[in-house]
Amino acid sequence: MGCDRNCGLIAGAVIGAVLAVLGGILMPVGDMLIAKTIKKEVVLEEGTTAYKNWVKTGTDVYRQFWIYDVQNPDEVALNSSNIKVKEMGPYTYRVRYLAKENITHDSETNTVSFVQPNGAIFVPSMSFGTENDTYTVLNLAVAAVPHLYPNLFMQSILNSLIKKSKSSMFQRRTVREILWGYEDPFLKIVPKRIPTIVGVFVPYNDTADGVYTVFNGKDNISNVAIIDTYKGEKTLGYWSSYCDMVNGTDAASFPPFVEKTRVLQFFSSDICRSIYAVFTAEHDLKGISVYRFGLPPKAFASPVQNPDNDCFCLDLQTTNNCTYSGLLDISKCKQGKPVIISLPHFLHASPEILENIVGLNPIEEDHSTYLDVEPITGFTLQFAKRLQVNLLVKTTKKIEALKHLTRNYIVPVLWLNETGTIGDEKAAMFRSKVTGKIKLLGVVEIALLSVGMVMFVAFMISYCACRSKKTK
Repeated sequence: MGCDRNCGLIAGAVIGAVLAVLGGILMPVGDMLIAKTIKKEVVLEEGTTAYKNWVKTGTDVYRQFWIYDVQNPDEVALNSSNIKVKEMGPYTYRVRYLAKENITHDSETNTVSFVQPNGAIFVPSMSFGTENDTYTVLNLAVAAVPHLYPNLFMQSILNSLIKKSKSSMFQRRTVREILWGYEDPFLKIVPKRIPTIVGVFVPYNDTADGVYTVFNGKDNISNVAIIDTYKGEKTLGYWSSYCDMVNGTDAASFPPFVEKTRVLQFFSSDICRSIYAVFTAEHDLKGISVYRFGLPPKAFASPVQNPDNDCFCLDLQTTNNCTYSGLLDISKCKQGKPVIISLPHFLHASPEILENIVGLNPIEEDHSTYLDVEPITGFTLQFAKRLQVNLLVKTTKKIEALKHLTRNYIVPVLWLNETGTIGDEKAAMFRSKVTGKIKLLGVVEIALLSVGMVMFVAFMISYCACRSKKTK
């Protein structure tokens, strides 16, 4: 009887040890299976999970605009006073709802090329008012004259046309006109044949961004979705310059198995450059664990602090010899128009930038850009891209509308918040197909290991106790 009992205890211990070993073996095997499945499904080719969502996003993406309504236009134009603004909005549009077009696969280079069509649909239910709401904003055409035509004689000629059209430094325009364009009365009477439609996002609807060529990841999963080439108009035009390099992805996804130490690089045609984000936090998004990556202040730092931004400082006077932070001059990719990009409300900008503008209140939580990335697949499941569009206005004695200015201004026109979050249905599908299976496998691994160890220890203790009693 004692022998049977001892044999039973030993057998139990052996079973426990086997279960523990099985759990230990299953861990690396499970990890290998997960890695193999993920590597297969994130490749950008027909039939994979990534490809379907890459061609046309299954997430509703919205772009919200806040217009800076100038409260004291006459004081600024006549006395060069500080500009008082009032933020008005949001005015919301659905964007990125069109599928990629002209998709071409190259099996030799393992790349895929495409263009991204642009379109915007107004969403009244998510907006502050209608597209016909009218505000006082900077006159884009008048403000651009000193930059596009630095010759004083030419400015004198254009000044007569500005006066004839009764144009001034500021103007009243509807939201639709500010965003999508209007026929400018001054440009309309310029004898030279030039575009007469002016707007912050002219042209946009019925246009396309690209051509993009990205790696499909079939031969090397670490470069999936990374941009190989970009043949669009939205680059700076420098020759062999770091500033004009296109690095990273389009931010919709990144190579899988993202670690917190990774720096995520991505290209944004809105700011005509590549930029990067760093890990800031980990949180739960609809039952899915995601890593949040945000743009660090250094990304918009002055060239003195961040030499990578050297190409985005073109006006030494306004930027105090390029020592001011928070500004990206992208006029080179805007046909010379004096467009300067910043974060909303000049977040992370040098204090001197805000001195000329009254009514701004930068808040990190409301005005920063971030990406929520699921680390195993590299998919971006939520994001907020926040930017502000400003124009550099220079004084000149030859343009009557600007001659009373005693200083240069960086005038904010509007700021935008483009957001997208994985839907409930998509999140449930993602949990069941990806994170759910991984969690289940992990639970099984730990359960086998834990139960095995407990059984082994318990039976060995019992065996030793039994042997001790027998000896006595």
